[in-house]
Amino acid sequence: MNSLNRTVLKERRVVELPNPEPTDSGWYLASGPELPLVPQKGDTVCDCLVIGGGWMGLHAARRFAELNPDASVILVDAGRIGNNASGRCMGFVIDLAHNPRKQDFVEDIKGNKEELFVNLDGIAYIRSAIEDHGVDCDWDPQGKYHSAATAHGVEDLRRFSEALDVLGQRYSWTEREEIRAITGSRHYIKAIHHPGTILVQPAKYMKSATKRLPANVTVHENTPITAVQFGTPKHVCETLTGTIRASKVIICASGYLTKFGFFENRAIPLYTFASMTRQLTERELSLVGNKEAYGLIPANSFGTTVRRTSDNRLFLRNVYAYARDFKTTAKDVERARIQQQVAFERRWPELSHIGFEASWGGLLTLAQNGGMVFGELGENVYGAAFCNGTGVARGAAFGKAVAEVAAGLSSPVIEILKGRAQPSRPYPRLITAMGVRLVTALRFKQAGAEV
Repeated sequence: MNSLNRTVLKERRVVELPNPEPTDSGWYLASGPELPLVPQKGDTVCDCLVIGGGWMGLHAARRFAELNPDASVILVDAGRIGNNASGRCMGFVIDLAHNPRKQDFVEDIKGNKEELFVNLDGIAYIRSAIEDHGVDCDWDPQGKYHSAATAHGVEDLRRFSEALDVLGQRYSWTEREEIRAITGSRHYIKAIHHPGTILVQPAKYMKSATKRLPANVTVHENTPITAVQFGTPKHVCETLTGTIRASKVIICASGYLTKFGFFENRAIPLYTFASMTRQLTERELSLVGNKEAYGLIPANSFGTTVRRTSDNRLFLRNVYAYARDFKTTAKDVERARIQQQVAFERRWPELSHIGFEASWGGLLTLAQNGGMVFGELGENVYGAAFCNGTGVARGAAFGKAVAEVAAGLSSPVIEILKGRAQPSRPYPRLITAMGVRLVTALRFKQAGAEV
């Protein structure tokens, strides 16, 4: 079993600020009123500070507060909750990770079963927010379609079905006429429907769940941590307008965890991009199928992901790019929007002239070896990071579990996560950047009409 290198940091460390996003997430723009801003000012003291208001941080704050109802918990996010990386995903709450092109996917029975176990724990915790606390997120447990538009895409689906067979998973094939009736598009020729995935509006969930956190949690948005000094009896975290002194700190800031002095230079930051239409008219809705909402995962992982949402919009996601210094630009977003317009025209040529209302990018943090950060990083300092994709269920599970570690608990999920490999050092940044660009360009080209 691997364990994190437990570190004691006493010196003051300046933390690099997150880069502002060039555009807002379409999910955020469509999610209703913003949360009221509560400024952090002066010298604040708490029992536990959670850094990062995404899937991990939000659920870490909730879980620590539930387990310690008399403790004071502060949750900070450098931007607006719901408009951060977690609010920029496609809103698939996935039980079983999917990568049918990975050579050892079928053979990795133990890894897939552990992944499923962890993700189901995360899904259950998210579901409890809906059922027990009235969180609103357009919860839709219909599963997802893995869709193919080409012969090589169908072959990818066949390999994925073999993996599902070995794992004893239920699924059903969706033939050409049925997938065309569902989507209204003649682009698709075959699909697999896999139950177990829930579709949500991610920004709406993040905002609604924030409003329904336990009463002992205080939330400060637009509050980046600018410097830290870990020590006893309190860790001191500086903000732009004051300080927060905390007995425990839980860092759930994705790849930015590396900026706090842990696993430095281990992150491979990628951006993936998406675009959203305006709400479709009744006539336009007749062109996008007979199912009011659906989610399509491409057979080829570099293809185009599609959502039709309950508020009558289409979302399309494709294009991956290496995010040097964890940032993207408006030009990057525009280049991706152009490619998404091509994907729109391939699927709905009669509708594509309407274009998109919003386009945006979202940060995805990978490790060279697929490893992750989880557990105690130093004395009363904890962290979880590196989802390596499919981060909604994983993020909720990781956040819940790291809060339980901070509270002195154990569980089967915690034992699984403690056994995961730590992030390895990638190749030098120049080589990594070039490699990512070459591989993504090649894979994008190979995906062909799946894009």
